[in-house]
Amino acid sequence: MATTRRVILLLTLICILCNKGTSSSASSDVDAFLGCLSADIPPRLVLTPATSNYSELLLSSVRNLRYVLPGTVRPLAIVAATEATHVQTTVICGRRHSVRVRTRSGGHDYEGLSYASLDPQQQFAVLDLAELRTIRIDVERAEAWVESGASLGELYYAVGAANRTLAFPAGSCPTVCFGGHLSGGGFGSLARKYGLSADNVLDALVVDAQGRILDRSTMGEELFWAIRGGGGESFGVVLSWKVRLVRVPEIVTVFGIRRFRNQSAIDLITKWQDVAPALPRDLYLRVLVQNPQADFVALFLGRCDRLVHILQRRFPDLGMTQSDCQEISWNPRAVYVNYRDLDLGTNELEGNVTSYEKAKVWGEKYFKGNFERLAAVKGKVDPDDFFRNEQSIPPLPAAKR
Repeated sequence: MATTRRVILLLTLICILCNKGTSSSASSDVDAFLGCLSADIPPRLVLTPATSNYSELLLSSVRNLRYVLPGTVRPLAIVAATEATHVQTTVICGRRHSVRVRTRSGGHDYEGLSYASLDPQQQFAVLDLAELRTIRIDVERAEAWVESGASLGELYYAVGAANRTLAFPAGSCPTVCFGGHLSGGGFGSLARKYGLSADNVLDALVVDAQGRILDRSTMGEELFWAIRGGGGESFGVVLSWKVRLVRVPEIVTVFGIRRFRNQSAIDLITKWQDVAPALPRDLYLRVLVQNPQADFVALFLGRCDRLVHILQRRFPDLGMTQSDCQEISWNPRAVYVNYRDLDLGTNELEGNVTSYEKAKVWGEKYFKGNFERLAAVKGKVDPDDFFRNEQSIPPLPAAKR
């Protein structure tokens, strides 16, 4: 592990040295941007390639080693924000000095859009929200305020410590952070009963492209709709989210059943596609297919004997019995759906804003009929397209509004 980290750091250093050549005007912009930041943000929180711990922070949440190779475009600075004013200052200074801002919470975006760029000419800074991780639970109201840098694991721990029959419907990977998860929808094992994570958002605090902090009442319902599933880094920086907690039994049941090809795995997968949508909403049953086996995994909001009864009646071919059950306290056991794929297409500029028509190539694959509505919101709140990346929402042209 130590050897791997040394290799990563070496590759990063090589990359930094390779990318040092910049024009004098670009250097001037960078110097002005850094000077602007220094007026309100402590120097220890602004890291540049010349800073000793720049590489360590940049790589702290990289999930795809492709983005540590020489040639990867790196941020000219990382702002390790510890309070809302640091976020506001970064956005304001970025706009003033033509430096784009990419926001990172957990860094689980597999295409690296929160900390890397495909454009070698782009000057950008990373706004790292890892230290904005406060969680406040209100048990009586069954609500919580969660900052974007908090991980799902931290939220689950905090909720469980406050009350054993409250939960939040989200994914199963504990290191995924709240900001990215909710901005892409957020799918998990409670989705059949309680919907996506984004369906349970009650309010949010957002820094917009002007550097203002907005809540639900001041941002308007269209922007509030867009940030809950429209993807990160398109509309602003979400500082924190107010969410609805949901009720779960103190004891739930899980199981995992593996079937191989010679145990009718193919027939079971076919049958599962018909059975699963009609199961009670308290039961989440998925199948993971890895040749030559199929793993059926379930979470049931109830006791084992009840689950056995349901599956023996609805899906007897699976052969689930009492011995397959494990009764435990709630935990999320599911998949994470916020996967980006740049092979679907990437943005192109028309003038100084993202082309809506070119973005439709990938955008309608993700969002279908909602893509134009998202672009309309973008056109209202960020018409100059300050918040953008390779798959950010483009502003809808005025002629189409």
